Amino acid sequence: MREARLWEALGGGKVQCRLCNHFCRIDDGDRGRCGVRENQAGTLLTLVYDRVAAANLDPVEKKPLYHFHPGTQTFSFGTPGCNFSCSFCQNASLSQPPRGGGRIAGHPATPESLLAAALECGAASISYTYSEPTVFFELVQDTARLARERGLKNILVSNGFMSRFCLDELAGLVDAANIDLKAFTEEFYRDRCGGKLAPVLENLSRIRSLGWWLEVTTLLIPGLNDSDGELRDIAGFIARELGPDTPWHVSRFHPQYKLQDLPPTPLASLERAAAAGNAAGLRYVYVGNVPGNEHGHTFCPACGQVVIRRLGFAVTGLEVKDGRCARCGEAIAGVGLG
Repeated sequence: MREARLWEALGGGKVQCRLCNHFCRIDDGDRGRCGVRENQAGTLLTLVYDRVAAANLDPVEKKPLYHFHPGTQTFSFGTPGCNFSCSFCQNASLSQPPRGGGRIAGHPATPESLLAAALECGAASISYTYSEPTVFFELVQDTARLARERGLKNILVSNGFMSRFCLDELAGLVDAANIDLKAFTEEFYRDRCGGKLAPVLENLSRIRSLGWWLEVTTLLIPGLNDSDGELRDIAGFIARELGPDTPWHVSRFHPQYKLQDLPPTPLASLERAAAAGNAAGLRYVYVGNVPGNEHGHTFCPACGQVVIRRLGFAVTGLEVKDGRCARCGEAIAGVGLG
């Protein structure tokens, strides 16, 4: 354990965490809603600075990032804990136990050891992912600083519920982010995630203004966030507020955690979402968790040529030259293309 960052003393032994938009007020001896920040005698401590519970070398496409140095490998890691309680969480065994007071698992790690592992693997970047990187902010910040010094890129895969103070601290360190936009109603965020929609929308716009490369993911859950109206609202927000070049990944739901009674997302619903994205003017809409579908390729928005061909998460063809379609010369949005 070590002292956390982004908190303030309130007096009487209480503290307020300023890391995410819960802004938890924590009594002495208690933890915040994430389960990994604890008030000990009026000092807020992080319990996961040196507790990495998952680490792998992944294709950057798996994050998913389809327009950020495609075809490269990223060293990915995460700790236990999350500031959300999503009933459909796909990594619940990692993210949720600390919230209920469970053991904080993981292996000892330091920013130096994580950087060394990334360099040894030949990774082009480090991704802070698997659980919610906001709750292991201190480890993210220190590792990202080292990575930047050694020429590696930094990627954040997040629910987007961090505070403005957290974003400000990471502003000059992160190069790209994939942010979940889980739905477009406050009810969904309150009842299904234990959070709020408005701060996520504000942070998406803020991230765009910071200059990070941004892609957005929505896990489409049958009957919960897949109505035509909600799909139009999400697509319209992305096109209007983030720009039509922002890639939108519509991902297939599989029964997980507390929603095992629901069926997987029908392909027809994913097609409706893709159509809503196209109708809103989004130039790059992808369908995820459906092997072999045509929506996994990147098409030139001008001539329709496949400019980045994929098989699963593997790039199998790249028809981009100096960031432009090799066929017609149209600019293809992204970083490190071609």
